[in-house]
Amino acid sequence: MQRSKFFLGGALILAAVVYLIFSSTQASAEYFMTVNEVKAEGAAVVGKSLRLSGAVLGDTIQYDSQTLTLTFDVAHVSGDNAEIEAQGGLAEVLYQAVNDPSLQRVSVQYVGAKPDLLRGEAQAIMTGKLGEDGVFYADELLLKCPTKYEEAVPEQVSAQ
Repeated sequence: MQRSKFFLGGALILAAVVYLIFSSTQASAEYFMTVNEVKAEGAAVVGKSLRLSGAVLGDTIQYDSQTLTLTFDVAHVSGDNAEIEAQGGLAEVLYQAVNDPSLQRVSVQYVGAKPDLLRGEAQAIMTGKLGEDGVFYADELLLKCPTKYEEAVPEQVSAQ
């Protein structure tokens, strides 16, 4: 009798720990998606925490310094690194994405300081939520600008 109480108590504690781990993981889960995937999922991803990647369209960048509101559009870029390399590397893929009007696009809104690397053909990696209006409301904004680094490489090499 004493042993069964011990095992029952242990099973209850284990079940509680498993439940807490599972519920906290689900609450903080972020789904990494491309623009095409967000467009395909539509209403199914509205309000969910997402990480979205895309190529910044330079002519859509607008910044209001009074409200610190930044808006811009991003075009679809593949999330598969092997596919990106096969197409000539990240700089080429970003260039093609920005200049191909047939690719899907998503509008982004971010409130905060305007990043120095924000320009056309930069890769934006954003964390936030898709609104019912189809706008991606970013809480975090990270930018990669491969052309900046590619141009710097020859100078670095020749300086040695």
